[in-house]
Amino acid sequence: MIFCFLCIMKKILVTGGSGYIGSHTIVDLVKNGFDVISVDNNSRSSPDVLKAVEQITGTRIKNYNVDLCIFDDTHAIFQENNDIEGIIHFAAYKAVGESVENPLLYFENNLTSLVNILKCVAEFKVPHFVFSSSCTVYGNPDKIPVTEHTPQKPAESPYGSTKQMGEDIVRQTMNSLKNQQSILLRYFNPVGAHPSGLIGEIPIGRPANLIPAITQTAIGKLPQMQVWGNDYDTRDGSCVRDYIHVSDIAHAHTLALNFLLEEKNESNCDVFNLGSGNGFTVLEVINTFEKVSGQKLNYAIGPRRAGDVIAIYANNDKAVKLLNWKLEFGLEDMMRTAWEWEKKLKNI
Repeated sequence: MIFCFLCIMKKILVTGGSGYIGSHTIVDLVKNGFDVISVDNNSRSSPDVLKAVEQITGTRIKNYNVDLCIFDDTHAIFQENNDIEGIIHFAAYKAVGESVENPLLYFENNLTSLVNILKCVAEFKVPHFVFSSSCTVYGNPDKIPVTEHTPQKPAESPYGSTKQMGEDIVRQTMNSLKNQQSILLRYFNPVGAHPSGLIGEIPIGRPANLIPAITQTAIGKLPQMQVWGNDYDTRDGSCVRDYIHVSDIAHAHTLALNFLLEEKNESNCDVFNLGSGNGFTVLEVINTFEKVSGQKLNYAIGPRRAGDVIAIYANNDKAVKLLNWKLEFGLEDMMRTAWEWEKKLKNI
């Protein structure tokens, strides 16, 4: 944990504050001395999440139930809070499969909300802006591990396209502003849950991501899970991904804000990969889950899934060096906290 005297009483707006990464980031911000407000219309989250955040931190978080695609309502938040020092923008739809089925929904929601927020950043001269981006901006890279300079390929989904476009929108907006800076954080695969067991991921519908699929199968919500392909050129034939505990991802946002507050940023828009520097295969993740949970997972090997990248993981040297980011949680921690959270969800 860090504590920066510069951040004392600095007001930070977190959009999507009731979401998975947003809620964990609010916990980390509060514990490091920031004054946090949230905006989340709870269209894909629960207001109870911020009650759990209050249990963890002892601090009540004010939330604005506002649709950021409505500019006047968004603008009113800034009129009421003209002392916002920084924004972390998480609010976006994020289901890859849904984005393929309904791309216009994703373009409208993810980009309109971002544009509205940036209009307010410009008008109210908010000095610091952190954008929630994704490794999907790299598409299917030619070489791994990917660095911040890895050439971007076409996105594999409309969701990925909104992150590529979103980065361009932030970068070009910041180029037009004075004394305002931004950081783009490209995360790989956030997983796990807060060690308290009070907050975690709540997938909508059948989970598309690996870890919720594992835990929901283990607890009986799903009868069986599929491993999509075991004939890839990897250690065991299954795809390789870079998994990061959500609390490590959350802490990186606090570090990014401090980096901006301490005026260490040499450009008005910088970018950092948030990954472990290593990849795990799907079968390695399953084996680790079985080890820490004591559960035998019912899974089957299926055919390759269209659009799946064979392997992708990050070079995180830049974040480690410049943000002083250190990972506190390993794969066993990720699986253990995810399983404890799933067992809690069963009783809610």
